[in-house]
Amino acid sequence: MPYSFDDVWPWTTGDGANVDTDPTRYGEDVILELGSTRFDVTYRALVMGILNRTPDSFYDNGQYWEFDDFLRKAEGLVDGGADFLDVGGVKAGPGDEVTEQEELDRVVPAIEALRSRFDVPLSIDTWRASVLQACLEAGASLGNDISGFADPDYLSVAADHGASVVATHIRLAPRVPDPDPIYSDLVANVVEFLTDRAGLAEAAGIPKERIIVDAGLDLGKTRMMSWELLHSSAPLASLGYPLLLSASNKRFLFELLETDRHDIEAGTMAAHTVGICLGCRVLRSHDAKAARRTADVAARILQLRAEASTAGAV
Repeated sequence: MPYSFDDVWPWTTGDGANVDTDPTRYGEDVILELGSTRFDVTYRALVMGILNRTPDSFYDNGQYWEFDDFLRKAEGLVDGGADFLDVGGVKAGPGDEVTEQEELDRVVPAIEALRSRFDVPLSIDTWRASVLQACLEAGASLGNDISGFADPDYLSVAADHGASVVATHIRLAPRVPDPDPIYSDLVANVVEFLTDRAGLAEAAGIPKERIIVDAGLDLGKTRMMSWELLHSSAPLASLGYPLLLSASNKRFLFELLETDRHDIEAGTMAAHTVGICLGCRVLRSHDAKAARRTADVAARILQLRAEASTAGAV
């Protein structure tokens, strides 16, 4: 079906009613556990710093492929305010084949080096259960799986290690081109998928506090579909799991702004602000400092709004 900005803006439903932007839609004291660290994300969104161990990532195109450069990037993310770091050894989009052993060789030493240098939780961006297991044993505490747990062993590995997981919506599979995606009802389909995957995670023995959901912007979505899902963050947040927003420097932003993906920091921060106000509580970002500042300002606004609502109800 065709999409236009009129379909997704302003923040109203199809019948013209205002979208619920109440930050307490999760309930009180929303907790996200990553390893031994407990985060209160009721108002304060976390910053997930992106670290690519790939020579062909869509954004940095191998800029941090050399290990010393990779570690300097990690230090910059932590100094900029990243709450945790996400390491990936295979890009999501089409490209040269990366074998399981190649992925292991890229990411396991990276996790080990980061664990020895930084006191923040570590995430491994992989859809392979074998890679997840090796990285959890090396010091990671979160499995970020953009395949929607396609590997049948993924959740059992995570549960056995007491790890957290990200359930991401994707229509086909990682690395498979999907230029013309079709959905019967985009938001409803994504809600159904994420509800199912989060349920599978809980059934595998992973506590709700260790499950994150992600709508998968630009993964099997057109530009306007990504905008619609950003606009529909509130019903996704209402599923009751912390909602991850992966909008940083994505195609739907730089195509709108008609500029290079390296010149859209303001667009990314605008998307982050909108996402937080609609319930997103994890920002996956290339620029931790900007994301942290955005999240802190938004948290203060949400706190004041909640306080005003409470005072008005007395």
